[in-house]
Parts: sequence; structure tokens; C-alpha cells
Amino acid sequence: MELKRVVVTGLGALTPMGKNIDEFRKAIFEGVSGADTITRFDATKFKTKFACEVKNYDPLDYFDRKEARRLDMYSQFALSSADEAVKDAQLNLEKLDTDRFGVIMSSGIGGIQTFEQEVIDFGRGDGTPHFGPFFIPKMISDIASGHISMKYGFRGPNYGTVAACATSTVSLANAFDHIRLGRATLMVAGGSEASLTRAGVGGFNAMHAISTRNDDPKTASRPFDLDRDGFVMGDGSGTLILEEYEHAIARGARIYCEVVGAGLTADAHHLTAPHPEGLGAANVMKYALIDAGLKPEDVDYINVHGTSTPLGDISESLAIKSVFGDHAYKLSISSTKSMHGHLLGAAGAVEAIATIYAILENRIPPTINHFTDDPRIDPKLDLTFNKPKDRQVNVALSNTFGFGGHNGTIIFKKFDN
Repeated sequence: MELKRVVVTGLGALTPMGKNIDEFRKAIFEGVSGADTITRFDATKFKTKFACEVKNYDPLDYFDRKEARRLDMYSQFALSSADEAVKDAQLNLEKLDTDRFGVIMSSGIGGIQTFEQEVIDFGRGDGTPHFGPFFIPKMISDIASGHISMKYGFRGPNYGTVAACATSTVSLANAFDHIRLGRATLMVAGGSEASLTRAGVGGFNAMHAISTRNDDPKTASRPFDLDRDGFVMGDGSGTLILEEYEHAIARGARIYCEVVGAGLTADAHHLTAPHPEGLGAANVMKYALIDAGLKPEDVDYINVHGTSTPLGDISESLAIKSVFGDHAYKLSISSTKSMHGHLLGAAGAVEAIATIYAILENRIPPTINHFTDDPRIDPKLDLTFNKPKDRQVNVALSNTFGFGGHNGTIIFKKFDN
């Protein structure tokens, strides 16, 4: 069976660095930090009092009041970025076969805001069960895909994936497979997260997973820096339109780039810690390259997982050296999480968009907030500290790794007829 080519024809983003793709593109090359004091709830008594929120978000800018009440914030974010991506792809839905269009819009946590509020309200009562009729459909982590499907009449594959912080990379990998295997013509794929709640922040604090640098939130996300102390939570959504090449050409679509490979692996090591030698991370990059029919020396840029955690950054740097050998020193590497924070289930999609822009602009977004080298991380690796770098980017990888040892890599290539 001959596999079909897959291209990217639409992008949408709602992030802590901008509420559309143009604002996001501009911010990642300017090195803008999206971190600030939490406004969603009173975090005064929490160990961490800051995060990367979507700034000045008002659901009524996107939905009418009745619709907004029926959607958890994660679904609102998903619908917003999906709408931008669909419009960006310039789809004439009246003339296209939407039976062959699908949706994989995923979330690592789902409607935690809805769940938290319903349980709090129940706990304040006398024990009589009284839950809202939209409690379950607002909360479940596949419902964003359902809403997008219903909005546009897309009747192809429709579901969500859950793989912790690798969630939306798995979505993209699955969408890529559906198209290249001929199961769908076009897929709306990505991730959304709105976990900046009392339970979300408190839970990650209890794990000692997130930064507590409350005196300097803007510089708290410090991937590969000696003084990194955990990731900075973020929220938002990213959406990509993946499309079969011939279909895109036939309708005269603008093509951003080509998707050429993907890999999924497990660490099989620990609940939250990465494999100390980066075994799972190395395997996922290696298998993605095999899937793409590429050699390590073909790669120009890696948008790394790079969360700013003490163990994770070391593990990923070792994995890169393991896979790429001497070519690791010729790669450009950066973590855009240093700017937009860790968007959990939305991370893979948002970082895939950043990776695509690196290809389009032949420019590497920086890893900001680097102050002190970590002697455990090879100083010869080009981690693009603090300033963007101009260079030719023909092939780029985007890595995401999640709690439970879930690893995902997707590979993009500059489009060439």
C-alpha cells in the first residue's frame, strides 16, 4: 500500500503569548514571557502564585452567554483555536466531502474547572445529590472533539487522546496516520488545556513539580539552567489542519509544510520521572526518523520538551546526543516552554506550531531565561539561549514527554512539490 502525503494547511492558537497565531508567532521570536500572577482564583495561600494564563480571556468574545455556560474553559479554548485553524485553511465546506474530515482534539486533564466547582458546590450542601445536567458532558476530555465535529459537520474519525503532556502530539500522530492510510482526507488535530484551578495548581505543588519562584515569575521557566526548579503551568489551545496532499493541491490550499514522520514510545520506568539516560526519549526520536525515512543528519532543529525540571532537561539532552551523535552539535535546539510555560495536553500542538514557524521563517525561537550553565548538560549543544537564531531549517522535530512515561515526536519538513 502506497502511503499518502500529508501536509499542514491551517493553524490556530490561543496561548499565554497571544490569542491568535500571528500574535503567537511574533512573541516566540521576540522572547516574550507569558508568566504572571494567577488571576483565575486567589492563590495567596498556594506555594505557587503565578502561571502562564491566556491573558484577558473573555468567553463572550467567542460565544454567546448560553453557549459559554455549557462549555468548560478547555472546550472553549479548543473551539476557539479550531475555528481559527479552519478559517486559516480557507475550507469551502459547502463544496467539500466532510464525511472524510475528522477531529482529534485532546486534553490531558479535561474539564477540571467544571469538576472542581461541581464537587465544591456539592460539598457545601446537605449531601443531597444535586449536579448540573451539563456536569458530565462539560467535563469529559473527548467532548471538545465532539463540539468541533458538530459545529462543522465533520463526520470522519472523532475522538480524544490522553497521554499526559504528550497528549496533543499523539493527536497529531494519529491524525497523520488516518490521512496517510487513506482513512480520512482532512483532520482537525491538536490539544487544549485549562487546568489553572485550585485543584490543578495545588496538585502539582503537592508533587513538587512546578516552580515556586514567586519573586520573579517572568524568569521562572528556565529550561537547561542550573537553577531551574520546576515547570511553569500554562493553559491554552493549539490546532493544526492536516490534509492529504492531493486534496490540498486540488482545492488550491496554501501549504505550510509537510508532515513526514511520527513516533510514540514509553519509558517503562517511573510514574513521573524520566528514564535517567533518556532511553524512551531516544527511542521515540529514532523511530520517528525511521518512520520519516530520514537520517539524523537531515535534521536542523528540535523543539524540545524542555520543561525546566531538574531531571527532565538532563535526560532529554542525553537522548539527543544518543540519537544524533556528532550531528547533535550541529543542531539548533530550543524550548519554547521557557516563554509560554507548560500547556500540558496542549503543549504538543502549540509547540508543533512554533516548530512550523521555525521552518517557515528559517529562524529558531529562543530558550529564554538562561543565566547559569548546568555542568551536567553538554555546553557544546546549541540550546539557542536568550536570542533567536537565523539558520536554514528544512527538517524539524517536536518532542513531548508525559507523566507515565509517554513519549511523542512528530517531524515536519519544508514543503516541496
